[in-house]
Amino acid sequence: MDRKIFLKNSLVLGAASLLPTNSVFSQGLKESGMDKLTDAEGNFALQSLPYSETFLEPSMDQETLHLHYTFHHGDAVKAANKDLQMVRKALDENNVEVVDYWTKKLSYHLSSHILHTIFWTNLTNKKTDPKGELLKQIEKDFGTYDKLKLLISKTSKGVDGNGWGILGYHPSTQKLTIMQCENHEKLTQWGVIPILVIDVWEHSYYLKYRNRRAEFVDNLFPIINWDNVAERFAVAKKIG
Repeated sequence: MDRKIFLKNSLVLGAASLLPTNSVFSQGLKESGMDKLTDAEGNFALQSLPYSETFLEPSMDQETLHLHYTFHHGDAVKAANKDLQMVRKALDENNVEVVDYWTKKLSYHLSSHILHTIFWTNLTNKKTDPKGELLKQIEKDFGTYDKLKLLISKTSKGVDGNGWGILGYHPSTQKLTIMQCENHEKLTQWGVIPILVIDVWEHSYYLKYRNRRAEFVDNLFPIINWDNVAERFAVAKKIG
């Protein structure tokens, strides 16, 4: 098999396989459709927010949410579609020299789309706490809920440059794990399914908190939707 055929099979078709019908994304908030990453034609699509732009105030102000969702997340969706089109174009023209460039761009932009999609549903405007099977798993893997909060808070605040703090479930080990993610796609662990993500790109907080990332992270904890995290955890366990 020559390189062109291999790339067409593994990259272009493989991009669609990132969105299995039984994935943690497609089985998320069914009423809002927020976990649907594509439209009816299979293109990556920005779904409507499951709440108004003022819903998360005062922890997240309306202007920041609007700009973050509409432009940072929205532009990533547009870019991911372009990236995939350019990979296909390069293959059709037998110009495989540029495929690596567009493949890296697709990894960056599609990862942004996926993580932002989780991020919006991970937030609410009321206080919730882990309970049930999720709480049992947290206590098993971290000792206490407070220790988990301390670890993911420290991890998120300490990301070099822009990135994310992530709580994920690894089906192979059947354990929860905390990760740092630089940008949208670096330092990830293969196989880990994100169930809680904390966006610490500057665009997430700079209008309200200026350079005070730690204050922003601290103010996110009261609005984390642990019911959504628990739902994602339950789906991740089924997938594993």
